[in-house]
Amino acid sequence: MKARLDAIVKPEQAEYLERLIPANTGLLAEMESYAEAHRVPIADHEVARFLEITARANGARRVLEIGMAIGYSVIHLARGLPEGGQVVTIEPSEEMIARSEEFLGRAGLRDRVRIERGPALEVLPRLSGETFDLVFLDALKEEYTRYLELSLPLLRTGGVVVVDNLLWGGQVAGEIRSPDQTASTQALREFNQLFVRHPQLLSVVMPVGDGLGYAVKLG
Repeated sequence: MKARLDAIVKPEQAEYLERLIPANTGLLAEMESYAEAHRVPIADHEVARFLEITARANGARRVLEIGMAIGYSVIHLARGLPEGGQVVTIEPSEEMIARSEEFLGRAGLRDRVRIERGPALEVLPRLSGETFDLVFLDALKEEYTRYLELSLPLLRTGGVVVVDNLLWGGQVAGEIRSPDQTASTQALREFNQLFVRHPQLLSVVMPVGDGLGYAVKLG
């Protein structure tokens, strides 16, 4: 969720955009409340919506997600896939996996999701030989560069990379607010430079959510 409503745009603009998209109801609203109550980081509402739009527009059949948490973004990605499509998602926490499986089951989407247990940097090499249409990065910020390096060979040419939290509550472009944010902020500053200049990608960082990276693989 957003660290601050006005972290990217002016307060009145942020408030307008927050009101513009209809609020979720039912299971998704319950997941948002659970995440807030239990301090579980999930994608912003508009970011999750963007993921579903992207999966549909890209015609994705296979999606790789790094960082599942309670499955909020997985549900949006899975809803954007055709019959027979699959999201492969990586998550190290058994507690998060158990909670996600409950939510995915209730959403009727469990059969579209394959959960890979373990730290992403250990799991990604095991996926060698698989091919994906869309990759979504949303886990440890200090590891984003390695995630990109390991996932790009798995992404087809013309496939899409989406990366969350690239402005990190405004800290990437401004002051770091607390010492415990130093490593993650510096890692994101370095990642952003790599991301927008990567020779295999045509990339942009957009003021959506907490800063959203979007790229297409050129070759």
